[in-house]
Amino acid sequence: MNTKPIVNDFLNTKEKKLAFFQNLVLIAVADKYVDDAESDFLLTIGEQLGLTQDDTLPIADNLSTLAFIVPEQGLHKHLELQTLIMMVLQDGKVEEREYKLCLEYTRGIGYTQEILDNLIRWLTVG
Repeated sequence: MNTKPIVNDFLNTKEKKLAFFQNLVLIAVADKYVDDAESDFLLTIGEQLGLTQDDTLPIADNLSTLAFIVPEQGLHKHLELQTLIMMVLQDGKVEEREYKLCLEYTRGIGYTQEILDNLIRWLTVG
């Protein structure tokens, strides 16, 4: 299934791409360690979004001051939550701090903890 056209509909500006990437980085660094799988996932997403190192360097340089940027559209919120969960699952375990950040994002987009837990189970089994 090719989701690229759908994603391109939502991430149609550099600002939206950077916001999406920033949210992923925040989840990746939540446990204070970015392992190889998480790093590879970030690189892959960055490449797919067409982001350069110059684009993403300000994110890395300002981690302590960054917060989630919540998208406006419903389907965009859902797709982004799924991608955040995929980031959490890259190392094969759900760390407590990563889970709490995902829950913060989940509540920020108006979803419940039950939806988050169901998506984690679905993506773990799927």
